[in-house]
Amino acid sequence: MTLTSGLFPSFAATVVFTAIEAGSQEARLTRMSIPYLLGTIFTPAREKAKLIGFLAHLLNGQLFALLYIALFERLGAGIWHGILFGCCHAVIVLTVVLPLMPGLHPRMASEHASPVSTRRLEPPGPLGLNYGFATPGFVIVGHAVFGALLAVLYRA
Repeated sequence: MTLTSGLFPSFAATVVFTAIEAGSQEARLTRMSIPYLLGTIFTPAREKAKLIGFLAHLLNGQLFALLYIALFERLGAGIWHGILFGCCHAVIVLTVVLPLMPGLHPRMASEHASPVSTRRLEPPGPLGLNYGFATPGFVIVGHAVFGALLAVLYRA
């Protein structure tokens, strides 16, 4: 694996994943915006948060893609490997990362304390369900597509 051989596949997979997430939000199937949640960690300004969060999300996608590619090098770069890695990643996001968000995010309320002027974002709740009933499904689908597309593009 070379860094340059993974740049295009990782960027393309991240953009497609972001499009799935944004499309599910635009279709009103979820209220979760990963770029917005990431951006509000750094700034309370809404428009700046969206831009900063989008850039942070692209960087995260590149970093996670390098991890996936390392796994592909070790275990094989088949589409099913990509889907499996993506689903495992999504389960970790839903069961570990989202529940930890209120404790880590400086602007997010918790399940146990009501919002205050400095913590106005709604917490995700179990499996992100506070952001909509379809949120877990789109998290899983988005990550599975990310992994599958990354495997296909990297192998090519």
